[in-house]
Amino acid sequence: MFLSVFEIFKIGIGPSSSHTMGPMVAASRFMQSLNADDCQKAKRITATLHGSLAFTGKGHGTDRAVVLGLAGQEPQTLNPDAVEAILAATSSVSLQGHSISFNAAQDIIFDYGPALKEHANGMVFRLFDEKQHEICSETYFSIGGGFVQTKLEREWSLTEKPTSFNVPYPFHSAASMLEMGQVSKLSIAAMKRANETVIQSDAELNQSLDTIWNAMQACINRGLVTQGQLPGGLKVKRRAADVFAQLNMELGSNNLQPHRVMDYLSVYAMAVNEENAAGGKIVTAPTNGAAGVVPAVIRYYLDHCVGADQNGIRVFLLTAGAIGGIIKHNASISGAEVGCQGEVGSASAMAAAGLCAALGGTNAQIENAAEIALEHHLGMTCDPVGGLVQVPCIERNAFGAVKAVTAASLALRGDGAHIVPLDGCIETMRQTGVDMSDRYKETSQGGLAVNVVAC
Repeated sequence: MFLSVFEIFKIGIGPSSSHTMGPMVAASRFMQSLNADDCQKAKRITATLHGSLAFTGKGHGTDRAVVLGLAGQEPQTLNPDAVEAILAATSSVSLQGHSISFNAAQDIIFDYGPALKEHANGMVFRLFDEKQHEICSETYFSIGGGFVQTKLEREWSLTEKPTSFNVPYPFHSAASMLEMGQVSKLSIAAMKRANETVIQSDAELNQSLDTIWNAMQACINRGLVTQGQLPGGLKVKRRAADVFAQLNMELGSNNLQPHRVMDYLSVYAMAVNEENAAGGKIVTAPTNGAAGVVPAVIRYYLDHCVGADQNGIRVFLLTAGAIGGIIKHNASISGAEVGCQGEVGSASAMAAAGLCAALGGTNAQIENAAEIALEHHLGMTCDPVGGLVQVPCIERNAFGAVKAVTAASLALRGDGAHIVPLDGCIETMRQTGVDMSDRYKETSQGGLAVNVVAC
C-alpha cells in the first residue's frame, strides 16, 4: 500500500475538505469528462447533493464549491479572495466553448432523503438537452480529505485490491510498518522517504515538504492577526488574534503560569481553524475540519522544543503522513462516515506520531504515541452547530493538539510497549463509526447541533 504524504496533506480552501474541496473537484472532473457531442446538445446541467452533503451543504459552502468547480476552479490553485467575484460572474458555464445558462438556486438540488448507499457524501451531476432528456450523468463520492471517487471507482476500491507504486516499504498497517522498520533498521520517516523518492528526487521531496509547511505556517500567521466575525450566521467572533496578543503582552512577566505553553499550542490550532471557517487557504491534515492540529503541534515543536529544526519538520510530516495513510487505508478520515474521531482523532494521532519522531522517538514509541492519541478520541461525534465548521470544531482542534503533545510525551517516557496496538485502535474506530447513528456523522441532526439554537 502506498499513499503519498501529499495525498494526506493537500493545499486547498476552507471550510471543509469533504464538503467544499471534494465537490469542487467532482464538478471540475465532470466538466472535463464531457465529450464534444454531448456539450453541443446540452442546455442544462444540474448537481444533486445527497446525505451529509445535503444536510450540511449550505453551512459548508457545498453549493458554492460546485459552482466554482463548474467554472473550472481547483482547490489547490483557487485564490480565496477571488471567490466572490467568480461566483457573481457565473450565470452560465462553458462546455468546451459552448455556453449554457446556469442558475445555482435551481440547478443545485439538495436531496434530504436517504443517502446514497455507497457513501454518506454523494452527488450526481446530470447533463440535459433542450427537451430535458438526460444526455449523461456521473455519480461522485467525497470520501474525506478532498478525495473523490466516481461510483465505479468507489465500488472497485471496496472490492478490489488497490494497485500501488512498486515502493520498497509498502506497509499497509502499523504492524507491517513496525516489522519493516525492525528488519531494515530504518525509522518510519526514513521508510516513508524511501517510498516517496521512488517518484521524485530527494531534493524535490524536501522542497515539497517545505511548501506544505510554509502553507501551514502562513495559515497560522494569518489567523493570529485577523480579527472580526466568522461568516455563516452564528456570529462567532475570532479569538486567536486576541489570545495571541495577550500572550505576547505577558512576555517578561514574573507571574507566568507553567501551563501558558499550552495556550500557545491552542491558539495556533484555533488560528488555523478560524481561517478555515472563513474559507481561507488551508492544508488538509488529514481534513479541513481537523486542519489545525498538525500545524499547531509543528509550530509548538519549532517554537518551544529544544533542538527543533527544518529537518525535524520534514521528519514530522513524513511520519504523520505515514500514520494518516494507515488510518485512511484501514478505516476512514471522513466525519460523515465515522464522526469526528476520524477527523480530529486521526489528526491528533498523526501529530502525536510526528512530534514523537521529531523528538527522537523509536518506531515503537511513535506507534504508541499515535495509539494513545487516537484511543482518547474514540466515539467522538461530528455535530457542527448550524452545519458550520465552527462550533465545536475550532476549539476541538485545540484539544486535539493538546492531546497529541500529551500522547507524544507519554510515549517518549516509555519503551514503546503497550496493551492496545494502533491497528486495534484503528479497527475500533472503524467499528464505532459503523455503529454510530447518522445523526452524529456531519448531518447536524443530533448532539450539539440540535441543542444549541443557531441564530
